[in-house]
Amino acid sequence: MHPGQRQVTRFGATILDAEGQRLSADEKAFFRDANPFGFILFARNIDTPDQVRALCAELREAVGHDAVITIDQEGGRVQRLRAPQWREWPPALDHVTAAGDDAAQAMYLRFRIIAAELRALGIDSNCAPLADIAFDITHPFLRNRCYGTDAAQVTAMARAVADGLLDGGVLPVLKHIPGHGRATADSHHDLPRVTASLDDLRATDFAPFKALNDLPMAMTAHLVYDAIDDQPATLSPKLMQVMRDEIGFDGLIMTDDISMKALKGDLAQISRDALTAGCDVILLCNGTLEERRTVAEAAGQMTPAAQIRATRALQARHTPNPVDISALDAQLEALLNGRVHG
Repeated sequence: MHPGQRQVTRFGATILDAEGQRLSADEKAFFRDANPFGFILFARNIDTPDQVRALCAELREAVGHDAVITIDQEGGRVQRLRAPQWREWPPALDHVTAAGDDAAQAMYLRFRIIAAELRALGIDSNCAPLADIAFDITHPFLRNRCYGTDAAQVTAMARAVADGLLDGGVLPVLKHIPGHGRATADSHHDLPRVTASLDDLRATDFAPFKALNDLPMAMTAHLVYDAIDDQPATLSPKLMQVMRDEIGFDGLIMTDDISMKALKGDLAQISRDALTAGCDVILLCNGTLEERRTVAEAAGQMTPAAQIRATRALQARHTPNPVDISALDAQLEALLNGRVHG
């Protein structure tokens, strides 16, 4: 534990964001009282490397523990760190296609480099890998963020991504469990429904998540699976049973952002329903300070089981071995140019 940090008895069952590039006095006081498990950063929180480092330090100082700080740094249109300060990455599916037989190694290198960029800022988690399968029907908001069009390819790529992050000292967040690829609507705006049979889901959508069920954290999908329940997975005890028992995921399960329009109702009730369903942590993004207060109060402290999973996830963080990023860049460029095979 770092100097000045308190011994944590129980985390708040939330992952929250900040309004700007530094914390206000009100935010500091709120975070101290709410004690969220972690934080998530967005483009509005990002300016310069020094500013991001200072913000990360403020967030951890506010809660008095070495809180997880995560971000969406996938590449393509979903990356919060952008040029000229940081690398720009093509969409994942484009990268996989360009690398051909070397795709797994290319994705490992890509995310080992991303991990180094994140760690240098104080960010120690990334909302990746995606284990969603790209189908012909997959909504454009998701399709080129996926890593492949069949379960085996997606599993191999997602494992490489997770390994790259973990080797770089960054906790991966597997998403979107139990599979978002069949969504024909954007869950930021609408609630997608999946009509596939349970046999089809087991053979395809669920398979990569089952193969990756050893990862420390995962994020839910705001989707209805008609073959299982009429409630979206985030709010469904039946889907949570599938995730825990059939898929076998025993890591920390966080909701996708509960402010997304796929979920209906007030934020406090959504928070309670998600926790009752079996989620461990509520993720709220882009809320006002009052909305964050409401969610933190509704979520309360983690359950004992969630606290065990949270502690296990934190223990998966480690200080990475030094690495020559320029050498990794050169190796990745060679792979993409077809000069290296193996």
